[in-house]
Amino acid sequence: MTGWSNGQRPASGGDGQKPALRGDRKPGWASGLLALLLGGLLYRTIVAFWMLPGFDEAYYYLYSRYLNWSYFDHPPIVALTTGVGWWLTGIVSPFTLRLGALALYCISLIFLYLTAARLFSAAVGQMAVAIVTLIPLFAIAFGILTSPDNGLSLFWSATLLVAAWEFFPDRSRLGNHSPIKATYVPTWRIALLGFTVALACLSKYHGFVLGLSLVGFCVVYRPYRAALRSPWILLAIVVFGLTLFPLWYWNSQHDWISFRFQLGMRFDGNTGSSSFSLGQMMGYWLLSIVYLFPLFGFPLWWVAAKQSGKQALFLVSSSPSGGEAQDHYKQALILWLSLPIMLLFTLLGGKQQILPAWPAPGYWGISILLAAQVLVWQRQRPRLIRRWLWGSGLFLASLSMVALLHLRLGILQQPSTYAIWGGLVPVEQDGSTELLDTSQMQRLFDDRPEVRAALDEVGFVFTNEYYLGGYFAMAIHPLVDLPVTAFSQDPRGFAFWHNPQDWVGQDGLYMTIDRFTETDEIIDRYRPLFESIEPLAIVPLRRGGAVTETIHVYRANNLRQAYEYPYGPSASPLPQPPAGVAE
Repeated sequence: MTGWSNGQRPASGGDGQKPALRGDRKPGWASGLLALLLGGLLYRTIVAFWMLPGFDEAYYYLYSRYLNWSYFDHPPIVALTTGVGWWLTGIVSPFTLRLGALALYCISLIFLYLTAARLFSAAVGQMAVAIVTLIPLFAIAFGILTSPDNGLSLFWSATLLVAAWEFFPDRSRLGNHSPIKATYVPTWRIALLGFTVALACLSKYHGFVLGLSLVGFCVVYRPYRAALRSPWILLAIVVFGLTLFPLWYWNSQHDWISFRFQLGMRFDGNTGSSSFSLGQMMGYWLLSIVYLFPLFGFPLWWVAAKQSGKQALFLVSSSPSGGEAQDHYKQALILWLSLPIMLLFTLLGGKQQILPAWPAPGYWGISILLAAQVLVWQRQRPRLIRRWLWGSGLFLASLSMVALLHLRLGILQQPSTYAIWGGLVPVEQDGSTELLDTSQMQRLFDDRPEVRAALDEVGFVFTNEYYLGGYFAMAIHPLVDLPVTAFSQDPRGFAFWHNPQDWVGQDGLYMTIDRFTETDEIIDRYRPLFESIEPLAIVPLRRGGAVTETIHVYRANNLRQAYEYPYGPSASPLPQPPAGVAE
């Protein structure tokens, strides 16, 4: 027999949480869940259609053009999730790049619901879906923008679900026996966990934290140590290693550059403090609360702290048995697969610049525990909870629509044809103008005879910043199929996609934006590489009738020597010290 053997769990959930943790499906639960899924999808589709491409999204577009086993700064799955939309439609646009994100997020939500329903109840599952649908950080980073987080959230959720299946079997696996006096017996699902964790790693390096957290849960809680002694764990390790083959293989061919970048290179020259700062950490923590929306962010951290305290008391007390112990184990599983990554990046925020989405998978799991707590509160103050959910949703939807209209039309911009109240933010101080309209750029390039002719004549296009390369690639690829690269000492993936030596003797186009032309410093770096570099065109981008950015295009004639990257296949080897001299 596999799983837990003998008995049935009691109805009590402890802490007066019986309806929250054991609640049956209420009438209309299926239609309510479907409304949440479809309503959220409709909202995210509207935003995905209208929103301009982000820096990283344009960069990931190039991943999908230059498919490989892995990439310099991320594992390979983001190339697939970004590319699937424009591969199927043949259209390169911000919306088609986001089709993969829109689809995967729906599956992630279903997995989250199934996990919560498995561990607690259908009511908890539905409330968890409602909460994560409303939280801006999840909707944007996981469900709208194309990013490595699309695959990570999917396989993180899949790991939660498989772990719930494995460690807390239902009665169909127990026969007529009760789990009160049961003994956990590992099953083949341990190997499946090796697969889902590996897929999380192939989405984003956060997956390795997920794997270690899963091991930590098994080590701390005695009944589950059997999983680490089981033959299935050996199969899980084999499956994990084989699934990660693309990551190992690519890095073995490139001096393990991805791991060196993630563990150290990306922080070189960081402007943050070189030592830990409590104030900086608190500032990052408060910023993460803002991205979660305070009405959800503070409760998420509160419930995480509360349940962590209960787990600490459970571990030091005489361990109860039966249903009470099972409740603790279920909550512990969620904590162990969520809290470590939340704490890790919050602490790192006191030393380095941390992006808001990095700890997000932890918040995703904790949302299940928050959902269970919200159902307890709902019994006591149903009107307050209803106002909290509906009020938050309406406020966030309204705020996002205003932001979206400003991003596309400049309704808060001064001046703007569509400005309300005459505009509030001078265009030169509006940070939203840093997002470039690639569709407008494409039309302008096509309408300028000198630019259109040059695109047909040159052999490549280059820019001075890696994040600009994706924007220019999205603009020109519907017109011509030219390689786009970045001649920069921070080239990221560009150092591996092309070898500049192949373009020696060819002409190129140099494209950049206005602020990089205020001095001749950058273009003077390129002059020795070419026979000549001359201005070709100035292309203004407009929003609401006002110029928001200017694209400068230069004709670079006859590449005489290849640009040397600091790393990658074409990088020059480091000079060796003279014999007898210590390095």
